[in-house]
Amino acid sequence: MSSETLTPERILEATEDVLRRYGPAKATVVDVARALGVSHGSVYRHFRTKAALREAVTARWLDRTSEQLSEIVTEGGPAPERLDRWLTALFEAKRHKAGDDPELFATYMTLIGESGGVVDRHITDLESQLTAIIEAGVTQGAFATRSPAVTARAVFDATGRFHDPAYAPEWSRPDIAPAFEAVRDLVLRGLGA
Repeated sequence: MSSETLTPERILEATEDVLRRYGPAKATVVDVARALGVSHGSVYRHFRTKAALREAVTARWLDRTSEQLSEIVTEGGPAPERLDRWLTALFEAKRHKAGDDPELFATYMTLIGESGGVVDRHITDLESQLTAIIEAGVTQGAFATRSPAVTARAVFDATGRFHDPAYAPEWSRPDIAPAFEAVRDLVLRGLGA
């Protein structure tokens, strides 16, 4: 492959494969370049440092969830139903990431520890999405709150067991779905006008 056809997206895809294969401790930019059939200098033209590449691949991984959830935020309909779908989709997305590809999930947990700013931006994005749904609920008369942003943060915190990667070992337990449903229902009732 020539460097003219090399794109950041292709580099990120290759980086993900390399991380899955070697893990974060052993994966190098040279490994990524080799997987793409280019020199490591070609990779560095798109990502100035190894840290920048690792941060970009982490952001890409987190953004997949944000993009999926943003569709729920922008669709019409009653806010309580959208909030229910959003919370459920967040839980399912995180649960699938942990369960479907545990090696890559473990790799990303390491990378997330290195990329605090990326994680902070992801959390801010998710809280903004929640705020938009709660604001719509207030406008529709379905939710009662003085501050949708403060309430969004409280909802995010209250449901943390179901989306914070620190709780990932619990997500495969058979009692996790009923526990999630109970918390989700409590949140929805608590927001009711």
